[in-house]
Amino acid sequence: MLQQSRANSYDTYAKMREDRPVLAVGGSHSRVWYVTGYDAARQILGNHKQFVKDYRNTLPERERKQLPPEPELYELLNYNMLGVDAPDHTRLRAIVSKAFTNRRIMALEPRIQEIADELIADFPASGEIDLIDAYAFPLPIIVICELLGIPASDRDQFRVWSNSFVEGSANYASEMMAFFWYIARMVSERRDAPQNDLISALIQAEENGAKLSEQEIYSMIALLIVAGHETTVGLISNAMLALLQHPAQMERLRQSPDLTVAAIEEFLRYDNPVEQASPRYAAEDVEIDGQLIQRGEMVMVVVGAANRDPHQFDDPNTLQTEQSDHKHPGHLGFGYGVHYCLGAPLARLEGRIAINTLLQQYPNMELALPVSELQYRNSPIVRGLLHLPVQI
Repeated sequence: MLQQSRANSYDTYAKMREDRPVLAVGGSHSRVWYVTGYDAARQILGNHKQFVKDYRNTLPERERKQLPPEPELYELLNYNMLGVDAPDHTRLRAIVSKAFTNRRIMALEPRIQEIADELIADFPASGEIDLIDAYAFPLPIIVICELLGIPASDRDQFRVWSNSFVEGSANYASEMMAFFWYIARMVSERRDAPQNDLISALIQAEENGAKLSEQEIYSMIALLIVAGHETTVGLISNAMLALLQHPAQMERLRQSPDLTVAAIEEFLRYDNPVEQASPRYAAEDVEIDGQLIQRGEMVMVVVGAANRDPHQFDDPNTLQTEQSDHKHPGHLGFGYGVHYCLGAPLARLEGRIAINTLLQQYPNMELALPVSELQYRNSPIVRGLLHLPVQI
């Protein structure tokens, strides 16, 4: 997708939504449905029985049994909570929740603050700096690596793997297999000598006597790297871009840091780092908003569009941090239903600390170039900038 079209995607979504909130694209035998209306999006995200994550679950049992096995790399990447349906999803989420607890996340607050302070200490005294390279990217990668127990010396390699997850690369398959070999070694080490980290907790966690398989552990760690890191980069940088374009709201949050807790919800509504939810498939013929979606057809819920639906939100194209605590309830930034983001508390915590720390340290920060010259990442799922140059 062209960079300019990425920058103006909300205009495109508004036109799609006005035409038809549930819109089919493609021929009769290869249709994909794009959902841009809030009500339809919430209905689909909340209906995990009629809209499934695994295409195989749209097929009759006899046809499913005749399917060839999926490639090893596909299974390693997708056999996690994001890619499977009940009852596997229910089992996986219950086990992972035992390891990825709110208590574990909230205990990270002092360390996240320390990381933010350390990164800012390396900023130049004045001049231009790229907020993504210097701050928004390293902060969550340090947090997730420390949470998992990844050595500091390996963080740069995780950055390469993380980018490959989201955007692909010429060596995608070999890079992903290298990532899984690395995780396999880490898991083996933790089985022999458990530590106080999330990999050890995932190995030990169980529900009703069931534990994660080796493959499930690998796939879950891959999901944590992407969902726990890439989206937080986008949350921090998209929020800062919005504030830099709305200096009065930026000053208000600087003077009252406690208000950032509610403002985070508005940032997630206004310019969510996940532009489209991962695909769903109709498990049977379903009518949504007057449109018949046939069994097996792919459905893409455009979260960015749903979060700006004027039928749900007042003045949706305007940033309204001052009213976010009561004006914009029910954004879909973390999804909805059984697949609601398990890492939402961590993302909120990192976003609040990262934004407040910047606002306190650099009250006069400004964009270093016109908004029209900013470039977005080439990903249909993750919405984020390549760089965010600012004057400090």
